[in-house]
Amino acid sequence: MKSKITITEIAQKSGVSVSTVSRVLNNSPSVSQKKRERIQQIIDEHNYTPSVFARGMINQTTKNIGVILPDITNPYFASLFLQIESFALKNMYATLMFNTMFSRDSRRFDTHLTEEDYFKIILEKQVDGVLILGGQIDKEDIADSFIHALNQLHQHVPVVVVGSKIEGCECLFVERNLKQGVTSIVHHFIALGHDRIGFIGGEPGIRVTSSRIEAFSKAMKSLGQSVYNPYIVTSDYYAPDGYAAMIQLLDANPDRLPSAVIAHNDMVALGAIRAMKDRGVHCPEQIAIASCDQFQLSDFSIPRLTSMDQHNEYLGRMAVLQMISAINGSDETITINHSPELVIRESCGATFKSG
Repeated sequence: MKSKITITEIAQKSGVSVSTVSRVLNNSPSVSQKKRERIQQIIDEHNYTPSVFARGMINQTTKNIGVILPDITNPYFASLFLQIESFALKNMYATLMFNTMFSRDSRRFDTHLTEEDYFKIILEKQVDGVLILGGQIDKEDIADSFIHALNQLHQHVPVVVVGSKIEGCECLFVERNLKQGVTSIVHHFIALGHDRIGFIGGEPGIRVTSSRIEAFSKAMKSLGQSVYNPYIVTSDYYAPDGYAAMIQLLDANPDRLPSAVIAHNDMVALGAIRAMKDRGVHCPEQIAIASCDQFQLSDFSIPRLTSMDQHNEYLGRMAVLQMISAINGSDETITINHSPELVIRESCGATFKSG
């Protein structure tokens, strides 16, 4: 069995430069037929398979993409990262994940690094581009220093943000449809006969929270329904926050409970259902629930969760395509058609409503 050979050794045996070998590996026409045959013979003799790094030697690329996200324990970010990683690998790019732990509970972790610190660290890894999923970029009030740091990073390597465009930010954006899902759930609940609908979860001051509450209010009013402010309880994005929000909603409205509640995501919905169970309130018979963000295993909860499928596989694919396009020199934004889809299960009470 022949020992594994390197691209440098192939160049030495062929009497050519490493860049010439790289051009042969990349099927470049700028190599004479005689040299190509000599190099190919050595490649075949040693069953050489080029790595993505060898393929990047000519254009000085590493075939690495950095991905910065605020909390890998949040199923939304975990799911989106897995889709990005999968599609990147199909295009011969590796992903380096940086979990900044930028959340309201970041004090639990022994870290003093800011997201700007991660920008410096990621450049040291010599990545070809950076994908940013959430964090400070999702805040309504973003510090000018952060935008400046982002723009500086973008001057070194392409930066693609999965999120809403920010004025003054020169990065490329892949924008999610933040409002359609909420609107679909409101229409679904109204069709089921609900007129007392609440909204729970989501952290105040974050764009996705504000957008969804705005869409909720607009959809209710467009259908001739009143928005009852005590039914809107913001908290955060995790199950304990859903629990706390539902307890607050139940305690504040004991004589006028909502008949349906929209949860920011599946984790918030699960926490809310647990709170209802502890207070002797049945889901969906007394309060129906639907979620704006479907996570894995939502089909196995009790009751099964009605959720919006945000199609993270599509978002991940578009984010990687935008990144590869930018790496190859294009500064044009890819137009996407992000369309969340309502998945009806038990928690909305559809099977319990007789009309």
